Amino acid sequence: MSSSANERAGGPVDDLPAVAPQLRSLRRRAGLTLEAAARDAGLSPAHLSRLETGQRQPSLPMLLALARVYGTTVSDLLGETVADRDAIVRADDMEPTRAGGWTYWQAGASGRGMQALRVRVPHGSQGDIVRVHPGEEWLYVLHGRLRLRLGDTTHVLASGDSAHFDSLTPHRLAAEDRDGVELLFVHTLLQSPTATLCLGPGTGIPGELP
Repeated sequence: MSSSANERAGGPVDDLPAVAPQLRSLRRRAGLTLEAAARDAGLSPAHLSRLETGQRQPSLPMLLALARVYGTTVSDLLGETVADRDAIVRADDMEPTRAGGWTYWQAGASGRGMQALRVRVPHGSQGDIVRVHPGEEWLYVLHGRLRLRLGDTTHVLASGDSAHFDSLTPHRLAAEDRDGVELLFVHTLLQSPTATLCLGPGTGIPGELP
């Protein structure tokens, strides 16, 4: 995608913790230059530099993209830790984080081969972007109706419906109803510095949502 498209997916988010030091540390640990990491995450080097210096806060789609690039999880990007990789995540310990219009809760421990989230997507959220990356995704609709775009086909999933698909298929999530949609979301994390390609508006993919 063009570097500006992913950047438009979400502006500064005031209620995210400071992630700048962690972003820079994880990029260096992955052995990536600023230019290489920005390219793989679909950002401009200047925008990634602003994220790393704390001048801007990333949206949730940006966090997901950067987590895949660095072979880690969103919780690691945020500096969150789960003691001893506890297998149990209590409801009281799931603190909501808001990014790019979405609200999400970590539903699994960090440092695993896959990441589990509970996500709420409001209607008309600017956080929706088309994604293409290696791996698999599974989601389950808890409340509301989800509009799921897979390639050239649009599916509407209701409460209790689920989807399991290859993430190399261009995909996009959006709330079908004005009340939004809440879902469980699990995706694999590939330990590769080139494990993501995000395609935003204007890429020419048929059927992109407005």
